[in-house]
Amino acid sequence: MRDLLDGAVETARLRGAAYADARHVHRLDESLVVRTGRVEAAASGESEGVGIRVLVDGAWGFAATASVDREEVGRTAARAVEIARASATALRNRVALDTREPAVGRYATPVAEDPFRVPLEEKLADLLAADEAMRAVPGVSFTEALFQAQREQKTFVSSEGAFTEQTITHVGAGVEANAIEGDEHQRRSYPDAGGGFQAAGYEYVRSLDLAGRAGQLAEESVALLSAPQLPAGRRTIVLDPSQLYLQLHESCGHPTELDRVFGTEASYAGTSFLTPDLLASGFRYGSDLVDIVADATAAGGLGTFGWDDEGVPAQAVPLVREGIFVGYLSSRETAPRIGRASGGAMRADGWNRIPLIRMTNVNLLPKPGMSLAEIVADTDDGLYLASNRSWSIDDRRLNFQFATEVAYEIRGGKLGTLYRNPTYTGITPEFWRSCDAVGDASSWVMLGTPNCGKGEPGQTGHVGHGVSGARFRDVQVGVGRW
Repeated sequence: MRDLLDGAVETARLRGAAYADARHVHRLDESLVVRTGRVEAAASGESEGVGIRVLVDGAWGFAATASVDREEVGRTAARAVEIARASATALRNRVALDTREPAVGRYATPVAEDPFRVPLEEKLADLLAADEAMRAVPGVSFTEALFQAQREQKTFVSSEGAFTEQTITHVGAGVEANAIEGDEHQRRSYPDAGGGFQAAGYEYVRSLDLAGRAGQLAEESVALLSAPQLPAGRRTIVLDPSQLYLQLHESCGHPTELDRVFGTEASYAGTSFLTPDLLASGFRYGSDLVDIVADATAAGGLGTFGWDDEGVPAQAVPLVREGIFVGYLSSRETAPRIGRASGGAMRADGWNRIPLIRMTNVNLLPKPGMSLAEIVADTDDGLYLASNRSWSIDDRRLNFQFATEVAYEIRGGKLGTLYRNPTYTGITPEFWRSCDAVGDASSWVMLGTPNCGKGEPGQTGHVGHGVSGARFRDVQVGVGRW
């Protein structure tokens, strides 16, 4: 494969490219869905191809092919050069890349049990057992249990001499119980709506103990039907990791993507309020307890790898340090514009997409002192919110509203009344400045989403978030009815 990609890069160079890289990606996918006692879906897929990116006269060109024929890959490289040369005629600013040593090496996700080698019958049996446990609870209307796995084998070469080989394996699984009475529909999911995901093997699925957690989950979905509506007001809230990770994703991860700041994403998913002048001025993003790091080396994270799709090594990049905004997710092109080197955040959704700045593992670092349970015990009057149900945030990532599946009142440090249809709202920096407790390492978990959308044409990114739960004061809750 290296000879094939070296040939593509050399073709681009001979046709006038100042820089070129080529990626070969072979992807395997598998998904299983059980709904209310029946196997609803069992699907697998495989794709393979080569994507070639070039710089000509300061402009990017990209072309891809599903073929691994040497002549076709050469023609694709030539087409990428033609696209770049045409793009250069309308160029406003020439692309300049940071300088670095060429990346060389191999990386593979640590996997104890290959999910693609676990027999299909065994995986379905695990899902059916969890589904049966949920259906055993009176009042449950319908149920779902799911499994997903993806493996990418990637080879990357560049005209600067880079050569990397990576095997990235991701798995996910989850359960969902739904209860309906009249026009009231309530659900409870575990470990997250749509499943929990990690960079790991089938051992992660086993660790979730889906069947063991399913009964309690189903009971909560039924109890929510008769639970009182959460009253509106300003309250102290404690966010469970199943909700905090999405809060982090939407109001911390996306606004720190440097291409958003420079307007590349403006037409699709918005820009960012975190402009470079705030970086220079020491903008207070959150309280002193808020430390946020984009860490592509974190164990188990969906954003963990050896090198990004520009050949930049995985690294931990501080985004917020003791509440002060200090960094961005960046690329070899965008980082020099703020006087820095790339943080290694460029990834593409397969072989036929150009790399974009994507979150790696945007983590809220744990704080010594209190576990999540001890934070609850330390709260006299508040709410405990878990598991996202819906979200909305403006295109600059400032004003947001979230609905969660469940809320429990906290009275005297103990969980009490169950509420249905809980919501909370806020403004990003005000919300994070109100954080007065973050869970310690004993409560820290790695979660993530396999369906983060970005780009035109659209790309789906796998991103991770490590969190341990946190408390926020004076938050508006109970806004409207979900």
